Amino acid sequence: MTADYKVHGDIAVLTLNNPPVNGLGYATRLALTDGLAKADTDASVKAIVITGAGKAFSGGADIKEFGSPTALQEPNLLSVILMIENSSKPVIAAIHSVCMGGGLELALGCHYRIAAPGCSVALPEVKLGLVPGAGGTQRLPRALGVEPALNMIVSGEPVKSELLAMLPGQQLFNKMATSNESLAEEALLYARSVAETRPLPLVRNLPCKHPQGDAYFQFARNMVGGMSKNFPAPLKCVDVVEAATTKKFDDGMLFERESFINLMWTPECRALRHIFMAQRAASKIPDVSADTPQRAINSVAIIGAGTMGGGISMNFLNAGIAVKILEMKQEALDRGIATIRKNYEAQVKKGKLKQDKYEQRMSLLSTTLSYDDLKDADMVIEAVFEEIGVKEAVFKELDRVMKPGAILASNTSTLDVNKIASFTKRPQDVVGMHFFSPANVMKLLEVIRGEKTAKDVLATVMALAKKIKKTAVVSGVCDGFIGNRMIEQYGRQGGFLLDEGCTPAQVDKAVEKFGFAMGPFRMGDLAGNDIGWAIRKRRYLEKPDMKYSKTADLLCEKGRFGQKTGAGWYDYVAGKRDAIPNAEVVKMIEDHRAALGITPRKISDEEIVQRLVYSLVNEAAHILEEGIASKASDIDMVYLMGYGFPIWRGGPMNYADEVGLFNVVQAMHRFAKNPLDDAKFWQPAPLLAKLAAEGKTFN
Repeated sequence: MTADYKVHGDIAVLTLNNPPVNGLGYATRLALTDGLAKADTDASVKAIVITGAGKAFSGGADIKEFGSPTALQEPNLLSVILMIENSSKPVIAAIHSVCMGGGLELALGCHYRIAAPGCSVALPEVKLGLVPGAGGTQRLPRALGVEPALNMIVSGEPVKSELLAMLPGQQLFNKMATSNESLAEEALLYARSVAETRPLPLVRNLPCKHPQGDAYFQFARNMVGGMSKNFPAPLKCVDVVEAATTKKFDDGMLFERESFINLMWTPECRALRHIFMAQRAASKIPDVSADTPQRAINSVAIIGAGTMGGGISMNFLNAGIAVKILEMKQEALDRGIATIRKNYEAQVKKGKLKQDKYEQRMSLLSTTLSYDDLKDADMVIEAVFEEIGVKEAVFKELDRVMKPGAILASNTSTLDVNKIASFTKRPQDVVGMHFFSPANVMKLLEVIRGEKTAKDVLATVMALAKKIKKTAVVSGVCDGFIGNRMIEQYGRQGGFLLDEGCTPAQVDKAVEKFGFAMGPFRMGDLAGNDIGWAIRKRRYLEKPDMKYSKTADLLCEKGRFGQKTGAGWYDYVAGKRDAIPNAEVVKMIEDHRAALGITPRKISDEEIVQRLVYSLVNEAAHILEEGIASKASDIDMVYLMGYGFPIWRGGPMNYADEVGLFNVVQAMHRFAKNPLDDAKFWQPAPLLAKLAAEGKTFN
């Protein structure tokens, strides 16, 4: 059973038991209603306590049911709450650890609530593009007060139970328990103390008003609207909470339900639910079981104290893992450590980091100029220059000094991890860990699985990623892995658009309006245009038939490498990130166009967005087909977490699914007819063509 029933003298205790967070799935709801009915007919039972087993009261809806018919199957959560409210005996919620979403709505339906301190309380539905759907928007303002309730509902953020208990006039918690350990005992005592009280109190009967009414909700709309322009749910939260103050309870409930169902069908909600599931799915590797043993990682060595090495080090220091950085020269070490200090001191200054935490992190950091000093580290990550000869020298040294069983990781962004592994006598211990810059900020970590990478190495790295607060996605070995392999096609399309009539600013503005954090040319300036130049030079030799616009090479020949030189596709003022269009660059593009005999044409924003985004989608379909990525949602996570793809569109694959793969393929056929584009590239990948023909989707 997913809820246990036990009688303690004259009190029936119903314990939700559906690990890990006692999700309120169909079986749990059924067990709850069965238990309530049983207690109601037992004459010896005077009151009923509902609590949760393990580390949660209830985390809310069961995610395994999301979008499935069982989520609405009777008894649904509304029916369970109605049954509690109509119980002839008092029902007491004994809340601890986690009380979120439907779990909080269930507790609000009970006659009384006793809470342990330290419990995280939230209605996080807004993060999935929804409003709470089982009375949360109508009961929480009555129990807590309109303003604190609206703040919780609009943000979706958890608040500790003891803080809520301190709010003046709150009726969310009737009593606070002394501790988690004593909650069960105190709940029984409290249940006995209210067993004979009649009538039974209901949150729905509490008054709900705001003294400034219209003015307050208008203010709330202005604030929320400004912060959530691409998401409909936060503003709808304001509407439904306002309804709690202006409508009768049952009418407010109907309005909440209608709002919930309407939001459920918006593309934004579908995208956010997709991301929620994709994030959890990313850590699952098809052939590596959840119980695969892991290697202990208590200390990490980092090769290189540059921008990447320093940023990578900070991730481990933040997680309380000792780090030793190796450099060839003392000056390079000193520079690297100074940058780490500067980053932490900036956080201390802003109040984001306490001084003692900063000191604690720095105490975990040590440095060396000798490979021999790394011999005891459990893992080593190299962050040296992106050139195979340099990597070879490093890995031969690491193979010599590292202890048996240590994990040897490369932060390469494009190079062959199998080749890197072949420089050692222990290829099973070698893995790619591609951090994104700045490594201490960016959430994405591409984990590159070599042909011989051991399963326990993968399991260890995926668990470690979680510990250092990264979203890890597994990629097979290919040039550029998932993210950079796709971005190359996106960049190529950007170049063709310049040849055909666009300016860099026009392309960037169109794709930024679509929702990208920055367009391809601003991104090139940020990353360094010389990096792309080096890749193209390699391509001209390896793939002479691959077509590129020459504009980016002309730009690099002028020494315009981007923000680091103060000049790229745009001009930059020292200390600022603003991209200022440059007339000489526009003239360079126009002259190049004229030299090729191309008459510029007017290109719509729609075409710009489609060519850039569908180029990502088509390359991604090849990546899926080759098994480089195991699922489409992994590709979405790479682009959402590492490349600034708009969250409310759910990633390139989810967006293609929303547009319809048939429509994507039709657009690609149109682009293939453009003589200035790459017709060969626009042949739909076989997987994309097959799914479109069958009316299926990627996800």
